[in-house]
Amino acid sequence: MGRILAIDYGQKRIGLAVTDELNIAAHGLDTILVKDIHDYVKKYVSENDVDTFVVGLPVTLNNTPSESTPFVENFVSWLKNTFPNKRIERIDERFTSQMAFQTMIESGIGKKARRNKELIDKISATIILQSYLSTL
Repeated sequence: MGRILAIDYGQKRIGLAVTDELNIAAHGLDTILVKDIHDYVKKYVSENDVDTFVVGLPVTLNNTPSESTPFVENFVSWLKNTFPNKRIERIDERFTSQMAFQTMIESGIGKKARRNKELIDKISATIILQSYLSTL
């Protein structure tokens, strides 16, 4: 059984999370710049057994595509073409940034650290992945 890699695709940065070998728990992996995502994912998949990609689906409160949707769709197309034998799932990512910020507060992370957008992106990816795992 391969790992599941979650991707919170933003216009500047991308948060990544991954499961353990048994696909029981989600763990924050990294936050990288958009320009580096293709090389990062190729390298990660070549070094790790990944079965499934879970990509956050950016929609507005009224279920219409957000301004980020075209960027995410282009990335999903790249994933399909680059890894045709891997499963790609989509998970609604509404409120994940707010949930990540709240998680940071509840964890006792200080105000200065809570301004770290990279940490928020990584936690958001973890929330997306945990949401997906709860559906299995």
